[in-house]
Amino acid sequence: MTKMYLIVNLVAGKALINDNLGYIIDEFTKTGYEVTVHTTQNGADATESAEYACDKEFDIIVCAGGDGTLSQCMQGIMKSRKKIPVGYIPSGSTNDFARSLDIPKNTINAVRWIIDGTPTGCDVGKFNDSYFMYISAFGAFTNITYETPQPLKNRLGHSAYILNGLLQITSIRSKRMRIEYDGNVIEDDFLFGMVTNTASVAGLLSLNDFMFDDGLFEVVLIKKPSNIVQLRDIVQSLLNMNEEIDRDYIKFFRTDLIKFTCLDEEPATWTMDGEYGGDAMECTISNCKKAVELMICKCDETKFSPDDTADKDKA
Repeated sequence: MTKMYLIVNLVAGKALINDNLGYIIDEFTKTGYEVTVHTTQNGADATESAEYACDKEFDIIVCAGGDGTLSQCMQGIMKSRKKIPVGYIPSGSTNDFARSLDIPKNTINAVRWIIDGTPTGCDVGKFNDSYFMYISAFGAFTNITYETPQPLKNRLGHSAYILNGLLQITSIRSKRMRIEYDGNVIEDDFLFGMVTNTASVAGLLSLNDFMFDDGLFEVVLIKKPSNIVQLRDIVQSLLNMNEEIDRDYIKFFRTDLIKFTCLDEEPATWTMDGEYGGDAMECTISNCKKAVELMICKCDETKFSPDDTADKDKA
């Protein structure tokens, strides 16, 4: 039998995974998997559990939780000498990475996606000595995802992030940074910067021409505006990035290696995959091309439930 290590975050999102856990285990068992279940106990638990699964030679890891839980699993896999495929059952508040790969948010469909899927190489970001799955960012609002209380996210979903962001609008500060990539050097005051491998950020900002396995990051840098009108124009431009962006204040490019040096006296605070990523005066971010295999389904979508929000009783 195929040995599966199922890592479950029971409090992710609205904790709906609790109602479907029995179904998940039963469905995998019916299709030939020998399932070992581990429920996460703290922030680092998913990392340690994923590394354990790799070292103990399980055949596959399945992560049921939010993007943060998936990111923690990737940390563990990247630390192990033996890297095994990963399946993802998204159950967080935003599920940006799942949305980018078209992984169904419905639990039943996500399980079927894994069962019918094929291990497919996916890029992983390296931030100094740590790893991230889909985004590393500094500056304005980057603390929202990890400082917004879980109960508020459970009740309001995306709106919780917007509400928490509005409360911080008067305290926005820029960082003076030197940024080096592909022989280019930029030095300026930046309100925000992100290095991404996703088509969606916080369920709000979308990027086009996204590929998760091309060995390149999508980089967005936002310069400090001079007044509130310019800030408004920047926000409007960001919300319509698939059309025309304000190139006076927004820089967008792709690269596989980028270095950030903070020129202020205080280090920049970073977020990685929606979690606190630490403070750093200097960091190098590189792309580990196709470093981990994800279960990606290319089957007929008509076999999935048309109601993407349905629970198991409605599928």
